[in-house]
Amino acid sequence: MDIIYGRNPVLEALRAQRRARKLVRAEGIRVDARMREILERAEAAGISVEESPRQRLNDIAHTEHHQGIAGYFHTREPLHLDELLAGAREPALLLVLDGIQDPQNLGAVARCAEACAVDGVVIARRHAASLTGAAAKASAGAVEHIRVATASNVAQALDTVEAAGITRVGLDPDGAVRYDCFDFTMPVALVVGAEGQGLQQLTRAHCDALVRIPMLGRIESLNAAASVAVLLYEARRQRGFGE
Repeated sequence: MDIIYGRNPVLEALRAQRRARKLVRAEGIRVDARMREILERAEAAGISVEESPRQRLNDIAHTEHHQGIAGYFHTREPLHLDELLAGAREPALLLVLDGIQDPQNLGAVARCAEACAVDGVVIARRHAASLTGAAAKASAGAVEHIRVATASNVAQALDTVEAAGITRVGLDPDGAVRYDCFDFTMPVALVVGAEGQGLQQLTRAHCDALVRIPMLGRIESLNAAASVAVLLYEARRQRGFGE
């Protein structure tokens, strides 16, 4: 079971038709449009909703920032990498995360990935953040609508990506090409490293190209979520936004 909390995350989980055991709602909570839809969708899906004192809800969610609602949802199994690749559109646009450890950052990355309609996200299975309730909250529920695969070894996963004819583009402060000078119209997998350390050396060696985001101020880098936003929107700009 996954504990998902917050009005947007719970609502998006229900919209995505994720199975749930039950929802827990704080006593006396105001019923706005989102909460009304949550209750209606829960009823339609046969999911029980129990009212509970706010303190108990704090304990269930392990935070006070649950907006009066939490749910026990069945864990969504990640895809196998081959499944993710098989379902990618042409030209593919993938995101490979090399060890992001902060769930808040992972959630923000997932929100941007969903907004840019990526074909899938690959995350490390170990020594990295997973799609927990905290990540779901930070993503405003976007994690429910993205295709995710996990990899026990990111470098080996990148070999599989290469075999599928997809160019592997790593983000590195010493990259030879400025990000907006790279051709993102081909099938690409954007590879972004962890907070602080960036790409691991082995991961970097498995990239076909390294691009950089110019930093004009005094700080040395953007966080992972901001970097992903820059790269994905440049890729979408080059491909056209389809509006």
